[in-house]
Amino acid sequence: MEPSIFTKIVNGDIPAYKIAEDDRYLAFLDVFPTTKGHTLVIPKQQIDYIFDLNDELYLGLMAFAKKVAAAVEKAVPCLRVGVAVVGLEVPHAHIHLIPLNSMGDMNFANKQQFSKEEFEEVQKKIQAEL
Repeated sequence: MEPSIFTKIVNGDIPAYKIAEDDRYLAFLDVFPTTKGHTLVIPKQQIDYIFDLNDELYLGLMAFAKKVAAAVEKAVPCLRVGVAVVGLEVPHAHIHLIPLNSMGDMNFANKQQFSKEEFEEVQKKIQAEL
């Protein structure tokens, strides 16, 4: 199996704005976000489809995402953090955590662009809440 872009991030071959990491999971900012603070949460093990994860890995991913979402919600002004699993863009299971102020913030066709400095600022703010 060809390493996914997310596996390349896990392996350190591609840089990322990492938010949180443990031995099994990684959270990092989406570089094509719908809103500021849009974070991806992945298992480090490359498995294409989220429902192919075994129960232990799936439940651990959800628990890890819950902790990260709480930090995102404190760090980024929003009404709540939305959760999406689409599963078509990258062949590596991942959860989108998206700060929401309107339903439009969940529209994946509306990608925002931020500077390196803006990404680093929100990265630090979220990390400070963990």
